[in-house]
Amino acid sequence: MSVSYRQPGVVLTDRRFTVPLDHDDPAGETIELYAREVVAGDKEGRDLPWLLYLQGGPGFGANRFVGKQAWLGRALQDYRVLMLDQRGTGHSTPANRQTLPLRGGPAEQARYLAAFRADSIVRDCEAIRPEVTGGAPWTVLGQSFGGFCTVTYLSTAPEGLRAAFVTGGLPALDAHADDVYRAAYPRIERKVAAHYARYPQDVERARRIADHLLSHDVVLPNGYRFTAEAFQSLGILLGGSEGSHRLHYLLEDAFVRTPAGTALSDSFQEEAQSLLSYAGHPLYALLHEAIYGQDERPTAWSAERVRAEFGQFDAAKTLAGDAPLLFTGETVHPWMFECDPALRPLRETAELLAARTDWRPLYDPARLAANEVPVAAAIYHDDMYVDTAHSLQTARAVRGLRTWVTDEFEHDGVRAGGPRVLDRLIALTRDEV
Repeated sequence: MSVSYRQPGVVLTDRRFTVPLDHDDPAGETIELYAREVVAGDKEGRDLPWLLYLQGGPGFGANRFVGKQAWLGRALQDYRVLMLDQRGTGHSTPANRQTLPLRGGPAEQARYLAAFRADSIVRDCEAIRPEVTGGAPWTVLGQSFGGFCTVTYLSTAPEGLRAAFVTGGLPALDAHADDVYRAAYPRIERKVAAHYARYPQDVERARRIADHLLSHDVVLPNGYRFTAEAFQSLGILLGGSEGSHRLHYLLEDAFVRTPAGTALSDSFQEEAQSLLSYAGHPLYALLHEAIYGQDERPTAWSAERVRAEFGQFDAAKTLAGDAPLLFTGETVHPWMFECDPALRPLRETAELLAARTDWRPLYDPARLAANEVPVAAAIYHDDMYVDTAHSLQTARAVRGLRTWVTDEFEHDGVRAGGPRVLDRLIALTRDEV
């Protein structure tokens, strides 16, 4: 039974659907999907085209906006919007350390999670579309990983799409995870350099915190083992529009004097653990490298292996000299499954996913080359999370795709830029629809 309720300017309806766990076995096990329908309050009874929103990640449920925040207000001028919690996230049969043991041991959990990539998400969308739209094609807005899913959609079920908008999420069509991370570490280094240029006082602060962590066994209040590598991973903030400023404010509050000597402050530890914990989005850690798997080569902890090729990211070596400490970015490492209490029970499951060698292709270059769906993509110059060169190469491979390359926003431009970003993409496709 659908339940509707109101927020300022909008009417929301909770929608739930049942879909196969494995779409190749439609009579087999099922899972539940949750989505929130949103329509402008003054258009509640109108027959509007649908916009499906696919969240970034993997592992995050759709945004929980209040009213017409970010891009949503612009979308509601033209569309009725469906905010989908992709399988395993939000209210859609959640997959985490509490629920996955219901599947059995690590081997059963890994087999289960192999069905939670973009190909299955797209088939979920196609399974629910007839119920939502009456069979009419809809427009999709894919942010980051949601953009990856959108390119899979264009590859496998373009008949379901009226148009497609991608923000910060055009993936390399044939790159292995190693290629992705070899391109990523130099970008991350540039972002760190830009941060220190903005906040030069943070050079010494970061070195001091890392030195403290290398010489002390620090456990955060939630049980997270706070190591120098974990501290470096807070550089993930640098890919967002306000990330550099957030990192600066975090670092300036790191230490406090106590009767036992200098210690990491409670406020710093509290903020750090909220940024480091995967309790709310464990699939991000479990599947982050699997989203690049498309052949018989395992991902095999790609980010960790490739990092060894960039010695400047080694904290101990850095502190032995006088160079600035380098933060890392959107990378997942084996030590996270030892440090994070939300991931520790899933370490063996993660190992099995990293060793998997039968990933199916996610993209169809031939079909993309013959694409007839109007597509527009915002590509952010020097995006820390998604390589700009890879995105541009993919843009050239998709027939008719129109790009907006900008340095006005970081990776979260569709949220930070709100209506302007979506308005630009709508304009790019308007003549094509």
